[in-house]
Amino acid sequence: MQAHTKKHPTETVELRFIGPIVNIARAIESLKPLGFVDTSDSVPWREAYPEFSEAQLIGKALAGARYREGLTQMKLAELTGIPQRHISEMENGKRPIGKEMAKRLGKTLNISYKVFL
Repeated sequence: MQAHTKKHPTETVELRFIGPIVNIARAIESLKPLGFVDTSDSVPWREAYPEFSEAQLIGKALAGARYREGLTQMKLAELTGIPQRHISEMENGKRPIGKEMAKRLGKTLNISYKVFL
């Protein structure tokens, strides 16, 4: 009997091109009918808010993910086993989020834990 393997964590793929610059527009246009989107003019979310520190950005991401799932800090604390006080401190950039904590939060909030690192 075959064992069930882990599903790849994403349903999307990012492509990069190496080739003549004159053909890039044609390459992009040929991939659009297949569902690909040109994101070459987008800005990474961390660079969009230079006035915030890294810890503050991670805290905002946590608060946003919690809000998206419709959870209060208390409910998130219950679901993750993390004290509500710690969640508040993480959201305010006063407490770092370690890898294990990020994994617990990511699983509960249906988001990649890497957002919190």
